[in-house]
Amino acid sequence: MWIREVTVGPVATRCYLLGAEDRTDCIVIDPGDEADRIRKAAEGRRIAAILLTHGHFDHIGAVGALMEGETRLFIHPLDREMLRDPGLNAGRGMLRREITAPDATDTVREGETLTLAGMEIQVMHTPGHTPGSVCYRIGEELFTGDTLFEHGWGRTDLPGGDQHEMMQSLRRLLPLARKMPIHPGHEG
Repeated sequence: MWIREVTVGPVATRCYLLGAEDRTDCIVIDPGDEADRIRKAAEGRRIAAILLTHGHFDHIGAVGALMEGETRLFIHPLDREMLRDPGLNAGRGMLRREITAPDATDTVREGETLTLAGMEIQVMHTPGHTPGSVCYRIGEELFTGDTLFEHGWGRTDLPGGDQHEMMQSLRRLLPLARKMPIHPGHEG
């Protein structure tokens, strides 16, 4: 499996592209902005799916520009409404911009295993940053969005954030994070 990281947008969101070495498609996790840079990092591969760790503006901003043909868009159902509502996704409050994305084609839930672009992806529901925050385990790599950073965790003071749920999610993630590389949504 190959992994590319592209830092995009006004709050330096980490977007990830992943693919199996022998395939011509890939997946993108959290395309927050700068669709052209993300597309360039795909190196000509078709984007089979976009996986969102949550619905905040800085993780969804380039979704519409990257969706093509049969590209599937995944988000937890508790964050689905954030795709259409700049008040809920914090774009209006933080940037004073109306950032939205197309509706999801699919939703993810705790414990699901997806097979996309030749990779198995395990879904972990990790609420706290948002009600529908999720992490994705792909092989021995953990993509944590804004739930867990390298030296901290995501804020809980935005709409839908919950400090108690965040602490429960962190207790669940920390044993995994000690054993495998994490790929967070921001530096921190």
